[in-house]
Amino acid sequence: MIISNCINQKHYYKALEELIKKVKNIVTLSAEAEAYLYSIAQEISVSKGSILIREGQTVDKIYFVTHGCLRSYCTDKNGKEHTLQFAIKNWWISDYIAIHNDEAATLTVECLKDSTVIEFNAQEINGILYQYPEYEPFQRFILERHVVSLHKRILNQLQLTATERYDLFLVQYPDIEQYTRNYHIASYLGITQESLSRIRVDIAKS
Repeated sequence: MIISNCINQKHYYKALEELIKKVKNIVTLSAEAEAYLYSIAQEISVSKGSILIREGQTVDKIYFVTHGCLRSYCTDKNGKEHTLQFAIKNWWISDYIAIHNDEAATLTVECLKDSTVIEFNAQEINGILYQYPEYEPFQRFILERHVVSLHKRILNQLQLTATERYDLFLVQYPDIEQYTRNYHIASYLGITQESLSRIRVDIAKS
C-alpha cells in the first residue's frame, strides 16, 4: 500500500481551491472559515490497491476524490464482497455509519486505480459547524446528495431489470470498466458475474 502526501503544492492548492469553489457555490464563507478548511485538509496520492479504511478498524477520516476511483464494500459471513459505492471525481467516501455511531468500520474502502484525494479528519470537519455555522448548508447538501444517491440505487434495484441497471451504470460511470473487476460491478448491481457476462453478450449482439 502506498499513500503519500502530494509534494506539488501548486497542484494541491488548485485541487483544494476547486473544492472550496464548490462550497462557495452553495454558501458564503468568511475568510476565517475558508482558512480553517485549508488548515484541516491534506491532499494525498493513493496507489491502486491501497486500503484507506479497513473493516473492523476505527474510522476517523473522510475523503474527497479529486482524481481516480475508490470503492467501498462489505464482506458477508461467507466471505463474499458486496460493493456499496464507487467514488469518482468530486465524490466523498467514508464509512459514515461507523463515524456517526462511533463504532468500528463495517466497510472497507479501497483504491481501484492510482488516485488523489483530499483527506479530512472527521471530527475536525464536523467541528466546522460549531465554529463556522455558515458551512452547515453545504454539509447538508452533501448529506442530501449521498442519501438521494442511495435511495435511487434502492429504487433501481426494485424497479429496473438487471440490463437496465447495467445501462444506467455505464451512463453514470462511463470509463469505470477499465479499472474495475467484474465482481465489483456485479455485486454493485446485485447480480452474479455470469449474469453480467450474459448482459454484455446480449448488448454486443443488439
